[in-house]
Amino acid sequence: MAKRIAVDPITRIEGHLRIEAVIDGGKIVDAWSSSTAFRGIEKILKGRDPRDAHHFTQRFCGVCTTVHSMASIRAVEDALNIQIPDNARLIRNLIMGIQNVQDHVIHFYHLHALDWVDIVSALSADPVATAKFAQSISNWPKSSATYFKGIQDKVAAFAGTGRLGPFQNAYWGHSAYKLPPEANLMALAHYLEALEWQKDIIKIHAILGSKNPHPQTFLVGGMSIPVDPDSQNAINADKIAHIRKLLRKARAFVEQVYIPDLLAVAPAYLDWAGIGGGVGNYLSYGDFPMDNSPGTGSLFFPRGVIMGKDLANVMEMDEKKITEYVTHSWYDYSGGNDKGLHPYDGETNDNYTGPKPPYEFLDTDGKYSWVKSPRYMDQPMEVGPLARILVAYASGVKEVVDTVNFVLKTLGAPATALFSTLGRTAARGVDALLLAQKNELWLDQLADNMGRGIYDTFNKEKWDPATWPKEAQGFGYHEAPRGALGHFIRIENQKIANFQAVVPSTWNAGPRDPAGQLGPYESALIGTPIADPEKPLEILRTIHSFDPCLACAVHVMDGKGTEIVKVRVL
Repeated sequence: MAKRIAVDPITRIEGHLRIEAVIDGGKIVDAWSSSTAFRGIEKILKGRDPRDAHHFTQRFCGVCTTVHSMASIRAVEDALNIQIPDNARLIRNLIMGIQNVQDHVIHFYHLHALDWVDIVSALSADPVATAKFAQSISNWPKSSATYFKGIQDKVAAFAGTGRLGPFQNAYWGHSAYKLPPEANLMALAHYLEALEWQKDIIKIHAILGSKNPHPQTFLVGGMSIPVDPDSQNAINADKIAHIRKLLRKARAFVEQVYIPDLLAVAPAYLDWAGIGGGVGNYLSYGDFPMDNSPGTGSLFFPRGVIMGKDLANVMEMDEKKITEYVTHSWYDYSGGNDKGLHPYDGETNDNYTGPKPPYEFLDTDGKYSWVKSPRYMDQPMEVGPLARILVAYASGVKEVVDTVNFVLKTLGAPATALFSTLGRTAARGVDALLLAQKNELWLDQLADNMGRGIYDTFNKEKWDPATWPKEAQGFGYHEAPRGALGHFIRIENQKIANFQAVVPSTWNAGPRDPAGQLGPYESALIGTPIADPEKPLEILRTIHSFDPCLACAVHVMDGKGTEIVKVRVL
């Protein structure tokens, strides 16, 4: 007998997400994805100076701050045809590159691992056997029996307090957990190590961006941080040496902990290489320019589109073919809700028509989400590390091909296994590894420029609005940790006339469109086996593999700015 369930909120994500699903015969046969928070910052940007946009768009999120700076600034630079200096390219690559590495490690251990790792089981592991297992897959120095026994005792004491924090309300003991206790203990130890590791690694943002989150050195035309070997207030030899030390620490953890853990855990869950494939269409804007030539031909991750899982045919990506629908979203378009709009002409006219809490289920025949439905050539597209890696792999980027083939060979899996929940998780690890390696190259190039007396970080040409055309529009792209991020700006009379952000989780979390096509989350859940509808761990596995990032928080105010509703999350 069919059963409808709701998982609300989906935890271990950024923002507010509800999943409703119909389970029949032990599998999901229908699903709906609903974002339950409204953002609306696009409205705030209208009428402002385009050069200030990035200060506002950073506030879309408390996690993805750098990425919105990057996309906003590129949108303005595209509109005004501004070329940045080579040092600015390298500093941007370093900031964005370490953002991806840190974000992927946090996702794997702190947001996704507990879908596969049973913490309770780890408490019964043999530390000696755990050490032997850990040493068999990596030369990471923290792999002694004494170390693992200490971790086990620490967590046992923590559990004994009854205040379990992040380990509260999980589905421990669920039949879908398959790892032996020793693998669970190793993963738990690395979960705790990653908490300390990421605090050090993100110091690179403080050095190059002045702070984290919300770095302050991004600037239309380049970067505001100077390069000067004779100044303590600039990027100099000492700062280069310190950044290099942190980058090597980042790479060591990825190579000796993250990737070995990924390859050790995956064999227990190879059935998930056939689950969660989703829409089968993939879009990557491409990113990380390898030189300072204009255009996108030098991007390390190339731009492209794959339709129908056809790796033999990478299509050219054209942002003019993007539209957004609101048929099932809590917005209205002035020209009718069944017509798609390109983001340049996008509208953010909120109109909540959903049920008032408490309610059991949403009206999924009507409008049911605050997320719009982006489409490329009227097709739903998955974005994210999997899309990025697939486009690069199918395009023949050697480092990507070699790394992906190594992972597939190690797991004994064909390339088709990438179209899955497991493939999505593996692609994120591949992405982190490649960027951990590239970051050191970009730092070396920055040091080489400095050694040759090349110090420019900012192009002041066209900084004066008097030099701008009366009307201009621009597309700002970035391959963020969660995928293709696009900012679209229209400038009229030196002010922002329209601004629309199509973020990765808009692509992935969007609801159905007028044609009834499911969004990527919804499509990926179809066919997922559910062992226990009361404990839908399997839904978390697939949804977390996308790493959702929706609106960060909601405060309800009256017209005078008085807070009338306050929501506490413990």
